[in-house]
Amino acid sequence: MSRKPWILLAVGVTALALAATFVFEPKPGGLLAPQPAPPPPTPFDWSSQVEWIAGDGVRGLRNGAKAQARFDDPYGLVRTGNGTLYIADAGDNNRIRMVGADGRVATVAGSKEGFVDGSGLSAAFDTPSGLALDGDGNLYVADTGNHAIRKISRQGVVSTLAGDGTPGYRDGPGAQARFDGPMGVAVSRRGRVFVADTYNDRIRVIEPDGTVSTLAGNGRPGFADGAAAIAQFDTPTALALDARGLLWVADTRNKALRRVEPDGDVATLALAPGESNRSPLVRPAALAITHDGWFYVADQALGGVLQIRPDGNWALISGDSQDQRLSRPAGLALADDGSLYLNDANGHRVHRIAPAAPAVAPPANGPVGPADADPLPDTAGRWPLKPQDGWHEVVGTLGEVRGDGYGESRHHLHGGLDIRGDIGQQVLAIADAKVSAPVASWGFGNLGEGAELGRLSYIHMRVGRTAQGEPLDTDRFQPVYGDDGKLERMRLRRGTRFAVGDVLGTINPMAHVHLSLGPSGFERNAIALNFVGYADHVPPRLERIELLDALGQPLKDKREGRLIVPRALSGLQLVAEGWDQVDDNLPRRRLGLYAVGYQWLDAQGKPLPGYETPRMNIEFDRLPPDDATQTIYAPGSGITVHGSAVTRFRYVLSNTVRGGRVSEGLWLPSEFAAGDYTLRVVARDYSGNEAVGRRDLAIRLQ
Repeated sequence: MSRKPWILLAVGVTALALAATFVFEPKPGGLLAPQPAPPPPTPFDWSSQVEWIAGDGVRGLRNGAKAQARFDDPYGLVRTGNGTLYIADAGDNNRIRMVGADGRVATVAGSKEGFVDGSGLSAAFDTPSGLALDGDGNLYVADTGNHAIRKISRQGVVSTLAGDGTPGYRDGPGAQARFDGPMGVAVSRRGRVFVADTYNDRIRVIEPDGTVSTLAGNGRPGFADGAAAIAQFDTPTALALDARGLLWVADTRNKALRRVEPDGDVATLALAPGESNRSPLVRPAALAITHDGWFYVADQALGGVLQIRPDGNWALISGDSQDQRLSRPAGLALADDGSLYLNDANGHRVHRIAPAAPAVAPPANGPVGPADADPLPDTAGRWPLKPQDGWHEVVGTLGEVRGDGYGESRHHLHGGLDIRGDIGQQVLAIADAKVSAPVASWGFGNLGEGAELGRLSYIHMRVGRTAQGEPLDTDRFQPVYGDDGKLERMRLRRGTRFAVGDVLGTINPMAHVHLSLGPSGFERNAIALNFVGYADHVPPRLERIELLDALGQPLKDKREGRLIVPRALSGLQLVAEGWDQVDDNLPRRRLGLYAVGYQWLDAQGKPLPGYETPRMNIEFDRLPPDDATQTIYAPGSGITVHGSAVTRFRYVLSNTVRGGRVSEGLWLPSEFAAGDYTLRVVARDYSGNEAVGRRDLAIRLQ
């Protein structure tokens, strides 16, 4: 009789239960029962829906029923044969959690941030990331912040397999070996533990006797295939073994899927190009492989999962719509039925991606992203510049239209709050934070350079550098130098902590700090942080109202002071142009509006039925997707630095923008009988000031 052990859900929270699952059952006379049929071939480009499994979307720590359970930074994920999910919950939790088949959540090991071996809750982790199971039911943890690989036995005992807790690079016996922020692990049938040594840019292996060696990578971040000693990776984060035992790597910053042979030779899977002839991968950070060698890759920038065939053709399985996009997909695990389990690290939830139910349109997706109740960072109203408790000029707000600098003035939406500062001025942390992203800084030397610390991003600064470009605080900002000795970029390791007031860098020639609140795709309006001394007593200003026809042309025929509107027109766009300021803005400064809507009045100025209160169709409480820019803003919109002579915000009021979601609409003149009416536009800023100026447009329907 052959048997295969699995870990089952523990009733208590301090240990793993012992269990075994039989693969073969003997028949009378010693014969084996028939084996199950092999799994069917993996279908390509299947229609999916994102189902919610556990976590209420609020950052925290709470065990129990799935609807009430809370996670902080759920990252690594494995699934056992009986349906139990094991999750590396990092952030402030630093625990290994489990979700049973019944949906209940419990803690397996860990109770605080630290580096302690022991049983269950007596153990301590620091930013656990990738997870893997071996054939005996032992769980392996890439303990990123401790620069170590930990092991949890079937009895729930935590031990250190390799790594001494100090960042570095050293092969040899496990107790003396060193890693630098390892994030991925995989275990072979022979018991070899492969490690994505993320910030050493190497693939390491731990033999069954505990000896650590380097399998591939020369330690210089780069992109090179070939023999082990010359191959290069750049921030590898996730590993998976295919059915043949070959190791595959999600090479995050290289936007690539790499294969490592047993002798360490490295090759890159050639992918069919995506948009602009580029790799379809942007920030691949989790990986799973089917029985027939197909890949699933969770991409943190796309907020979804790609399916990749061995020939390099691919399809986006989830994440191509607002209902499916996740805030930071992390761990990924395959189920026997071909569905996928996936953590959303910044959404504080666990999901399942399954085939869409027949005849369901759109797919019945569950809640995604952080919940509305997810609390804001504790900033106490601080500003990112000195004085942190004093006023600074706000020069840009969420949702403003931005151009591309090449003639398109409606290219994307402004994703945060701009705070004016002097070039070279120090940028300061406004809240305690822990780095979660594997790649948390970007744009070295460019105007858009920035860094993500927890739920806040600070942009337009020299990350981790003085005004002269010299590195500062190299323990936390890791400088990367080129072969010529020149500084190429600054790295921020996952798990790095910052405190209020810590220097993050210096303002670059953009002369302001761009502050974004919330994960990509789920940005909130940073004015909600209630900055000390911020005041807005200036009412917004409305300048004109227009009705655009199906060709986007404004109606112009006027009689007796009223715009003539034929009732036979199929549908019109309602457009209002306006802008705002806050206290102490420069006179030339124009900011976007927070909320805009409209109301229909009869000839006597009385609201029509259904319009007793204004329809506030546009509200920038959260950031809409960039592909909605030309839905929100009418032609002629733009700001001075992107080609427009005067900053103009022309809002299409007949469309709807709320909660980061956008839908299109038209006003049908046939809604009303022929006669005289007034279209009244209502606009407000975040402080509640109502707009003045040209609020009314008199029209005549005929």
